[in-house]
Amino acid sequence: MRRTIFFDLEGPLSPQDNAYEVMKLVGKEGKAGEGGKEGARVFEAISKYDDFISLQEREGYEPGDTLALIVPFLLLHGVTEAEIKRVSERAKLVDGARELFERLQEGGGEKEGKEREKEGKEREKEGKGGEKWEVYIISTSYEQHAYNVGRRLGVPEENIVCTRLDLEGARARLGEKEAFFSLVEKVEEDLIGLYSSIDEAGRERFVSRLDEFFFRQLPALGYDVLGATRVVGGERKAEAVRKIARAKGVRLSEVIAVGDSITDYKMLREVAQHGGVAVVFNGNEYAVPYANVGLASLNVGSLWVLCDAFARGGKRAVFEEVRRREEEKRWREEEKRWREEEKRGEFGGFSGFGGFEIPYFHNLERADERRRAEIIKLHKAFRMRVREDAGRLG
Repeated sequence: MRRTIFFDLEGPLSPQDNAYEVMKLVGKEGKAGEGGKEGARVFEAISKYDDFISLQEREGYEPGDTLALIVPFLLLHGVTEAEIKRVSERAKLVDGARELFERLQEGGGEKEGKEREKEGKEREKEGKGGEKWEVYIISTSYEQHAYNVGRRLGVPEENIVCTRLDLEGARARLGEKEAFFSLVEKVEEDLIGLYSSIDEAGRERFVSRLDEFFFRQLPALGYDVLGATRVVGGERKAEAVRKIARAKGVRLSEVIAVGDSITDYKMLREVAQHGGVAVVFNGNEYAVPYANVGLASLNVGSLWVLCDAFARGGKRAVFEEVRRREEEKRWREEEKRWREEEKRGEFGGFSGFGGFEIPYFHNLERADERRRAEIIKLHKAFRMRVREDAGRLG
């Protein structure tokens, strides 16, 4: 039986937040091809709203539903699916992603050529097999982006679960509904002002205004914002993992899941709670507490050492590998240097931190609250280095 691994896309595989980049098409600057600051601010505001209400665990709402909430603004500004594809085409891959996927899909290892082939045959005779992996992408991203990145990594569309987006169909259903577009335009103007200064009182006004817009005003005009676009995030990611595992006859203790943000935490929690390996890669405070292994690295290819250990000896071998790497002197010295530089105030940028070239592995099951806070800081530093502006999003 092949080992099975599930990847989030934006973060672990591609640094680009494609919806964020698509929203930069919104507004006068965006239409002029200058990178719309107005659209970027709208997206950042709605992303923060998503964080707020996701943490409230509202019924029917899942982390990542931002991608449903921005659709009215895409419709207002005439953004097309072809434009979304064009934005996706310029997305980079995280360093090491292509090589990692080749190894996973081909049953790669440290040995090459005939030596690898010979070893593979010996493992088959011994009944160990499992060198090739079944690779899945479970992504909040719109299909126009997820399929593009998946294709570049050799993942077939049937192994990608993502958000279906039909802008042309939505436009056809809306027709010339002037009240809809007038409302969206007015809220867009209000949104930037409300988001510019969110103190405790301002946050309440901000959330209240968007609640009114998304869940009362738009439905009154016949537009169900969450019903129109079913985003694959939060519990829907966990649901996708369970469904695929059942179809394959695989237990969750036999899989690895990789994520980095609030949209992934339920998938990571599901796998960790059922005895599998849940890896947070350059994660934020919303994801790190729910994984059982942490990996902070500029190169996602570092994940191979965990996959190789898992193929050899399951979760126990993974944690043994993590323990060994955590205890190596050079790793501990680098972390010590990082903490000292942070205390001296030299860590605000990235030039003061000399440890980026080394991947950091952490056993999160054994991390207490203080240790977890240190790990989150480290992950955020790597996150900002890899994802740049998108790293600020939840």
